[in-house]
Amino acid sequence: MGNEHRLPALLVCLVLSTGLAAAAWGASRAPGSGHASVAGDFVDMGRVPPDAGASPPVGPDASTGSVTVDCGRNEEGHRNEDNLVVSPGLRSGAHHTHAYVGNLSTDALSGDASLAAAATSCVGGDRSTYFWPVLRRSDRPGTRPHELSAGHGNAGEILPEAAVGVEFRGNPVGKVVPMPRFLRALTGDAVAHTARTDADVRARWGCSGLPDRWTVAYPRCPAGDLVTRTLVFPSCWNGLDTEAPGHRSHLRFPDARGVCPQGTFPVPELRLSLAYAVAPGVPIALDSFPEQRHSPKTDHAMFVNVMTDGAMRAVADCLNEGRACRT
Repeated sequence: MGNEHRLPALLVCLVLSTGLAAAAWGASRAPGSGHASVAGDFVDMGRVPPDAGASPPVGPDASTGSVTVDCGRNEEGHRNEDNLVVSPGLRSGAHHTHAYVGNLSTDALSGDASLAAAATSCVGGDRSTYFWPVLRRSDRPGTRPHELSAGHGNAGEILPEAAVGVEFRGNPVGKVVPMPRFLRALTGDAVAHTARTDADVRARWGCSGLPDRWTVAYPRCPAGDLVTRTLVFPSCWNGLDTEAPGHRSHLRFPDARGVCPQGTFPVPELRLSLAYAVAPGVPIALDSFPEQRHSPKTDHAMFVNVMTDGAMRAVADCLNEGRACRT
């Protein structure tokens, strides 16, 4: 081919490649794109049978109390793409957006000292940090802070939490000991969609009007019900570490009877309960890594205990004495 023909051909290739790149970038930012949740991820909760699983029997040494911590529902709009527990020091290390209650300073660069000195949304002064991936409406474009910044296929309008519950419970077998300050904890499996096993899946989705039913799928709830997420944390501590490689071996789950694995003993069990106003038929998608395709099974949450030693002892005492307390 002569030189007089090569230049036009090169210009055509350049225009086509630029157009394709722009189209691909635009698609990745469009609402509902980036492997949006699919029909198979949803289930009609009216067809889900009530949970027949009985609670474990309560032993004579059980710690049967409960402690509710009022930390609001993230009215401050505290969100970022960081994960202090899994990727500390790495800005945007989560590759998706997290929402928070409790410690108002939490980001990737937080340390024990900065967390202990920060303000908090918790009424009683608990400076602990509690966080989870946001839930979005994938049929509406995002326009506000953190609705476009996450990328990686996480797009759409972030749904605000209608309610957030922070509760500590005891153990059906024995007394609990206080958690150590600055303990890091993780529940759920952010890579459950591609994992070989569901062993770490802790997702519990449901509807506010059907409290005895749950699913690992996105729930289709009756009109007027809230969509709920319940995330229970491991509560058997090895007595040594506030963190461990993989973020799991230092803090494990008890068995179905409430018995802790050998070499661990009970600490207060943290439960996060989240609720959202979602009209019937509205498509929702959990923020996730791109390859996880917004699977509801990937739901997860993190926690850093920043209660003072005295406050955590009060939590353990309340649980061990079988009282219902609020902070």
